Amino acid sequence: MATLHSSEANNSWNQEFSLGDDEFRFLASLIYDRTGIVVGDNKRNLVYSRLARRIRLLKLSSFRDYCDLLESSAGEDELPETINAVTTNLTKFFREDHHFDHLRKDVVPKLFSAGRRKSKIRLWSAGCSSGQEPFSIAMTLADSVPDLASWDAKILATDLDSNMIARSATGEYAAREIETIPPATRKKYLTGKKGDASQTFSNELRRLITFKQLNLLHQWPMKGPFDIIFFRNVVIYFDVETQRDILGRMWSMLADDGYLYVGHSENLSRVTDRFALVGRTIYRKVL
Repeated sequence: MATLHSSEANNSWNQEFSLGDDEFRFLASLIYDRTGIVVGDNKRNLVYSRLARRIRLLKLSSFRDYCDLLESSAGEDELPETINAVTTNLTKFFREDHHFDHLRKDVVPKLFSAGRRKSKIRLWSAGCSSGQEPFSIAMTLADSVPDLASWDAKILATDLDSNMIARSATGEYAAREIETIPPATRKKYLTGKKGDASQTFSNELRRLITFKQLNLLHQWPMKGPFDIIFFRNVVIYFDVETQRDILGRMWSMLADDGYLYVGHSENLSRVTDRFALVGRTIYRKVL
């Protein structure tokens, strides 16, 4: 997911613009109100570095000017740029590979059993960032189900960052980004020659995935149910009240025998009792 990352948060430099306490509190409050992401004081330098670029691009003179813009009638047009600028997208193909092993070995045989032949099979990558997660899911399904095209199987991929959604939908990735995909899998699902600057996923895989911009705090237009939800490295960026709300809504969206995958540092037992731990960061819906 697009989230705030702390790698830039503790850097210091001679700042071109002054970011006062009032401006920082305004921006942190605005980001929280619109996204649910908590922006602590340790993220101050990150917010500065990302939004200073917007200030330069817009030819403004200060953070005060930028905050005034956001409060003006033109603020709604700029707000998506604000959110996209201050969120970071960290991901790679087959990240936390034990999830994909579980999906392939324990889930796919049940989802694609003969008795479910006419059933809809739906998976959701919530916080898909630049698309590596949903394409990893798609490759896992395609490798595990030879006649996948004959099934009604779809993957919904959503993210807060509209720029990431637009980029993901192209299915094109730089050579360095696809290094974590096994060579045989690359050859099977990506077009492009070795040594090319980028390669693109096949239409076969791209047809499996629908990319949509979604703010998790807002109304969810999809109806579900989803057999699988990947919600990894997202919940830690929300406060506990927001975590409970979103996880409660995901519980309602998840099929009765569905699985929820979360990030390596996330523990749902501290937040909700509606999911039971069945594997390493793998949960099942509690009825």
